[in-house]
Amino acid sequence: MTHAMFRPRRLREKSLLRRLVRETTLRADDLIYPLFVVHGRGVREPIPSMPGQSRVSVDELVKEAKDAAGMGIPGILLFGLPEDKDPRGSEAYAEDGVVQQAVRAVKDTVPDLLVVTDVCLCQYTSHGHCGVVEGGSVKNDPTLELLARTAVSHVEAGADMVAPSDMMDGRVGAIRDALDEGGWVETPIMAYSAKYASCFYGPFRDAADSTPQFGDRRSYQMDPANVAEAMREIALDLDEGADIVMVKPALPYLDVIARARAEFGAPLAAYSVSGEYAMIKAAGRLGWLDEERAMLEALVAIRRAGADIVITYFAKDVARLLERGALPG
Repeated sequence: MTHAMFRPRRLREKSLLRRLVRETTLRADDLIYPLFVVHGRGVREPIPSMPGQSRVSVDELVKEAKDAAGMGIPGILLFGLPEDKDPRGSEAYAEDGVVQQAVRAVKDTVPDLLVVTDVCLCQYTSHGHCGVVEGGSVKNDPTLELLARTAVSHVEAGADMVAPSDMMDGRVGAIRDALDEGGWVETPIMAYSAKYASCFYGPFRDAADSTPQFGDRRSYQMDPANVAEAMREIALDLDEGADIVMVKPALPYLDVIARARAEFGAPLAAYSVSGEYAMIKAAGRLGWLDEERAMLEALVAIRRAGADIVITYFAKDVARLLERGALPG
């Protein structure tokens, strides 16, 4: 008896068949929405290089948080822009800092929304680097105390999880120790473990006013050519107490995400960064790409590579589309 040739196209003929055999899902539950918060009231400053995104004051941030929660997005990631900057980034760990105010306001209004805070000094320092600068270079160990103070101040304000993004050696352990000593043993850490020195952060640096005043961040962020080093970084962060590890950026580093998924059993996040967002937005506006399809395809690719969590500025757009049942294919 001759067997008929297997025809993969049989399961591609109808939309419902494609949905039944689809291997990778994208849901609002998978997303975290990053937001930029500033001082003042009634502030909503559009970010030119990130169309559709704005710097918002705390009262406007609360509206964004309500919208996100109503769309089924489980969490937001907060970045703060201070009123004043100084060499040690004092507002990062001030009780009345803009992020601390924002956390309290969101938790008072939308208590069930997960509030994650970025822990770094770059937005707050006058020199724009992620750590203490001495003699023209960023010093690792003196920075750890300030990062730990920042994390503690965020958790004291009500943050559900802290996310150190500075790439100093040992910062996860320092933050874990400080949280445990303060009685917050249940508060998780999402570590920016494999964070590359990437040009795709350009629009973010405009949004957060965090461009270094001298040099660059290659002495602490990772070389884009390296992947074995990323695995060592992830292993170190897990050993120091990270609960979730992250690869950043996402699209240019899908191989790193896939390898991290294969080598580690820990929850894995990927940050689809500002440059990824800006490219799709720009191409869509120029008519060179179908923006919605490009957005969904890119985010599905990040999930397909192995990310459990996708941090994306497209979160609300995706949630709206998913409500309509829109998925690639």
